[in-house]
Amino acid sequence: QFVYAAQFCVLIHKWQIDSLSHAGVRKQRQELSEEQRQEIREAFDLFDTDQNGLIDYHELKVAMRALGFDVKKEEVKRIMQEVDVENSGFVNFDQFLAIMAGKIAERDPDEEIEKAFRLFDDDGTGKITLKNMRRVAKELGENLADEELQAMIEEFDKDLDNAISLDEFRAIMKQTSIYD
Repeated sequence: QFVYAAQFCVLIHKWQIDSLSHAGVRKQRQELSEEQRQEIREAFDLFDTDQNGLIDYHELKVAMRALGFDVKKEEVKRIMQEVDVENSGFVNFDQFLAIMAGKIAERDPDEEIEKAFRLFDDDGTGKITLKNMRRVAKELGENLADEELQAMIEEFDKDLDNAISLDEFRAIMKQTSIYD
């Protein structure tokens, strides 16, 4: 059973779902894993186009969105005012890291699980079917046979409808300690 849970989570992880791409993200916890720090560093570097160690308001907004945070213009302006005390119009990496650590700490695990579920359930049926699993595996470049994908579904399909519901998906995520 754990093997299928792990395989399912590998698919999710590779999918780069913001909220699920890092094990151990918890609402109460503010420390970042090394993997989270690395992803934040990569996002910062990607949008620090002139490589001067600083990003401006627009780059901040795009970098935050790239990390999975749907931020509005007003929120980004407020954040800039809070962290850019010198009013330079820029944020350095340490400031960006602090901003992102705070945003990660504010996440609601159940909401993040629902977002992840919707990414799998692209046809909006409320279920993750073999068709959905096949699409995700293909998009990730995972060469998994239908039999393997079906076995994953069967392992967690508690109501025996040949698909994974949101509740079943939630149980998978909690079972594998992505969210406690």
